[in-house]
Amino acid sequence: MTTELEAASAGGSERPRRILVVTLDQITERMAGPAIRAWEIASLLGQEHDVRLLTFGRAERGGPGFEVQHVDVAGFRAQVEWSDVVVVQGYVVATFPWLHAIDRVLVVDLYDPFHLESLEVERFKPLARRDAALANALRELDAQTVRGDFFLCASHRQRDLWIGHLAGRGRINPLTYEDDPTLGSLLRIAPFGLPEEPPVQQRHAIKGQVDGIGADDKVILWGGGVYNWFDPITLVRAVDELRHRVPDVRLFFLGMKHPNPDVPEMRVASQTRALADELGLTGTHVFFNESWVAYEDRANYLLDADLGVSCHFPQVETEFSFRTRILDYLWAGLPIVCTEGDAFADLVEREGLGRVVPPEDVDALADALEHVLVSDVDRDRYRAQVAVVAQRFRWSRALSPLVEFCRAPHRAADWASHGARVAAQHRVQQLWWDVVTATRHLRAGGPKLLVERVRMRLGRG
Repeated sequence: MTTELEAASAGGSERPRRILVVTLDQITERMAGPAIRAWEIASLLGQEHDVRLLTFGRAERGGPGFEVQHVDVAGFRAQVEWSDVVVVQGYVVATFPWLHAIDRVLVVDLYDPFHLESLEVERFKPLARRDAALANALRELDAQTVRGDFFLCASHRQRDLWIGHLAGRGRINPLTYEDDPTLGSLLRIAPFGLPEEPPVQQRHAIKGQVDGIGADDKVILWGGGVYNWFDPITLVRAVDELRHRVPDVRLFFLGMKHPNPDVPEMRVASQTRALADELGLTGTHVFFNESWVAYEDRANYLLDADLGVSCHFPQVETEFSFRTRILDYLWAGLPIVCTEGDAFADLVEREGLGRVVPPEDVDALADALEHVLVSDVDRDRYRAQVAVVAQRFRWSRALSPLVEFCRAPHRAADWASHGARVAAQHRVQQLWWDVVTATRHLRAGGPKLLVERVRMRLGRG
């Protein structure tokens, strides 16, 4: 059976589509990476289509050329039924089982390997909680890979990762292979991007403004949150060593408190504060911005820095990560010092954007920071290269595969056969999940709680 959408696409029509972009993050003045990406996707697609950016969190700002709406669980289906195309990220598909049966084109944004990230987010929690968090992530990933019609990822490394997942779920099959042996019609690279216009500084936000940082001091910027998979500890120790050779060095952490109140401060953030206090660096050479900088205000901070830094541990999350803070460094024309091991470190080294050092090497990191801060010739050369490379990451270029797809959206080549099989499998899995849930309710509150939960479930339809 051919849908109205497919008929229009087959006829070469490029009429405006009704597109939902869905995120769990809050849409406010202070947004983290997932919300920023969803915002930019909606902004770009809104130039050609009727776009709604939906969030299950707070919605406190309007978008240029698209609607921004808060949605709750009860109202989500009506929004999906309004749409032609749904673009999702994060924990959405497994939460709404009916997405497997509804005839809408589903784009799955896999730029964040959240199942690997969960290993670090929960690393210091009890094992039972860690197992449950990973199981939840894998359940969502399983739902996404079996249902999606078109997938996005952030890098070539991630493409290899997600091809493995898609193959494991049977999505790389004779139908999708015959449709496109490169698999480009199923999975495309669409990295995080940069604004089209260069940043403009409206005011000084760090130099001469933060107590302890002078107008002429040399500022090293940590341009994002402090999470367990990062290594600010080695960086603080490197600054402790470097301050004796470069007395006016200052390290500024841009955001210690995540804008989403559901994300607690992680252990490494507390350890970083404690180390800076122990070494007597807090307020003299190391500075913590306690709040999260507003999205439109970040240029004032970036342009007050002399270089951007990113340090992480050698682990599997690093290998498949895509550090969005480094994109801000590119946007602001900052030389970069970073730890080897991720896709951006390869880019920094290959393109001559700064210096790359081994993980957890205090001396090497201190030397690299000193070199960039004091060598005017090399710093200017790095800046020139950064300006060239930044052009590749403009949002219009980064998201061009999604823009192209949405002009003629279609279900995956295997949706008729694979989709019917998956829907049947999903009904069996849902029955099993209902049994598990019912057992848990019986144990927690007896038959009365079970009856109450069943009534709530039936009430939701």
